[in-house]
Amino acid sequence: MTDLSPAIERKTRDSFARQSLMATFGASIGLLAPGTCTVVAPILPLARQQHGVGHAGLTFALGDTAAGYAALTLMPEESEVMTVEMKINLLAPARGDRLIAEGRVIRAGRRVSVVTTEVFAEKADGRDLVAILQGTMVPVTPRDRT
Repeated sequence: MTDLSPAIERKTRDSFARQSLMATFGASIGLLAPGTCTVVAPILPLARQQHGVGHAGLTFALGDTAAGYAALTLMPEESEVMTVEMKINLLAPARGDRLIAEGRVIRAGRRVSVVTTEVFAEKADGRDLVAILQGTMVPVTPRDRT
């Protein structure tokens, strides 16, 4: 696997830093490589559902973000990224200390990129696959953003 150019890595990390939702969740980028992005976040009390496990909204937000930044690593330097469609399959309750969302690009196109993410709940004795996401990302220029 090749390394990211410093400009693409900086752009991706700067974009992530502007996401207030990710800051609220205490999320950070782990692995970042061409076509791949891992986003990690603790399962904080503010992101639990009524049974005490991580809320599906947290799982979705981390999975969508990991997939989007995986796509961004393969887009032109002047582009940003937006989700146009995302599907989630929740496979198990998000029981654990933190979630790890491993996003990757399935097919990078000039106008559309197909992406997927596996989300794992990590605890002391290992990790469990809790969700799979699949979606579509498109490049946008900063003037396209609202």
